[in-house]
Amino acid sequence: MSEQQERIGRLRQEREEIAARVAKFRATQAKFEREREEYFAKVWQRVRVGEPISSW
Repeated sequence: MSEQQERIGRLRQEREEIAARVAKFRATQAKFEREREEYFAKVWQRVRVGEPISSW
């Protein structure tokens, strides 16, 4: 394998690693967003029925 081919192979591997990291980050962010929405819905439901809400 030539030096150029090896360099191309390394670059391809680095890109794949970056793409995997980005995908993992996006999945984590989507999970956080779902959790925030679920929490909001629960709190809003409690507010609507008049239950007391603790701050923490």
